[in-house]
Amino acid sequence: MFEGISERFNAIFDKLRYGGKLTEENIQEGLREVRRALLEADVNVQVVRDFLKNVTEKASGIDLIKGVEPGQQVVQTVHDELIALMGEPDVEIPYAKSGPTVILMAGLQGAGKTTTAAKLAKLLLTKDKRPLLVAADLQRPAAIEQLKVLGEQIGVPVFHEPGLEPPKLCEKALKHATADNRDVVILDTAGRLHVDDALMAEVADIHKRTKPDQTYLVVDAMTGQDAVNSAKAFDERMALDGVIFTKLDGDTRGGAIVSLRQILGKPIKFVGVGEKMDALQEFHPDRYARRILGMGDILSFVEKAQDAIDEEEAKKLEEKFLKNKFDLDDFAKQLGTIQKMGSIKDLLGLIPGVGSKFKALNVDESIFRRYTAMISSMTAAEKARPEAIDMSRRRRIANGSGTSTHDVQTLLKQFQTMRKMMGKFGDVKDLAASLPGEGDLTPEQLANPGAFMPNPNRLFSSREDKAAQKRAKAARKKKKKMKKKSKK
Repeated sequence: MFEGISERFNAIFDKLRYGGKLTEENIQEGLREVRRALLEADVNVQVVRDFLKNVTEKASGIDLIKGVEPGQQVVQTVHDELIALMGEPDVEIPYAKSGPTVILMAGLQGAGKTTTAAKLAKLLLTKDKRPLLVAADLQRPAAIEQLKVLGEQIGVPVFHEPGLEPPKLCEKALKHATADNRDVVILDTAGRLHVDDALMAEVADIHKRTKPDQTYLVVDAMTGQDAVNSAKAFDERMALDGVIFTKLDGDTRGGAIVSLRQILGKPIKFVGVGEKMDALQEFHPDRYARRILGMGDILSFVEKAQDAIDEEEAKKLEEKFLKNKFDLDDFAKQLGTIQKMGSIKDLLGLIPGVGSKFKALNVDESIFRRYTAMISSMTAAEKARPEAIDMSRRRRIANGSGTSTHDVQTLLKQFQTMRKMMGKFGDVKDLAASLPGEGDLTPEQLANPGAFMPNPNRLFSSREDKAAQKRAKAARKKKKKMKKKSKK
């Protein structure tokens, strides 16, 4: 997503940040590179001109802040203007005060309306809504069946009645939704070219009869600048309330998403970033601006983590960490949690300083599946005591999971290293508990804190280290006694 434009921006800003003294000449050179990057990303020419004009005016009038590099301030100026270009965040759906909220989905053929309708219904479920999907696409033979399959998959009913024209079908769906106590109705209409008068008249009729609370245009992000012309035509027939961009996870340059917002003046509500039903995200301009400029997106990372992690499970796991009882079963659960958060490459792209370099990391995501398969091939006793897994057991596990004994050995080594690290957290917690509070300190202790503080070596010593220290101490005592005897 925005990979091409992000890489170009990173190269440009590295020159501004680390290219020595900032001058009018290298600012202009940097902005020329920004212009090329935006045009190559398929951003509208006029939008690029206006953007650079604003950046140039603000960059030339920058008051240098003490302690902040001038190049960094130019980057911040571009960042602020990029956010302004993509508009204020507007992800809220204004729900109807009485009766079901009606959302009409319109767009070109192949934009992904049917899948997006189901994704939106899935998103609404997480907000405690009771959506109803309406299959009103009679142009594509498989559209009705596809929506029924997706509806069953996410647990949302789909309304369709054969023999009815789309406008009447949508009208009847509203009555059905009221009777079934559904609070949101999503109308999946047929894809149509903006030059097809008959189909454009049909969707306008649906809009007139159902009076939707929200009308969203679904746009394929790979459409490019033609998306702007289509959007204008749809907006003339029925006032659009927002845009949903799909396929932003594909090989898209991302320019249309910037141009359409600026030219049409309609907010971008959601973006589709994958094929899974939970791959529809609210659009936050500031977060996407940070991603484009290689600054990461920690807020989105945290939200993904919160969605994937069960709070009670996390508390149980913390207790196991502290008691050093973390086993392979727990490890498998953690692998599943990471996979729920999405692609590792996408997650790395959200981390500041890593996004632009994740390609070089060559992350092998199949390792999660292999590790999970290996752990599934183990017995309960083996998961609890992996140190008891000998060569014959490794062969059995490898055969059962379609891996090699070397893979099993690698998993066991990595797990043992992790468990050893987890054991140290218990020592840290004991150390923290042993420290007195500020109000408990005596004047003598305040004057000489070293007299009552625990040995700092405890902080990073595992059980094995402690045992070794004990043995070494006993050996020193023994040696001392031997010396005394020899003197006598």
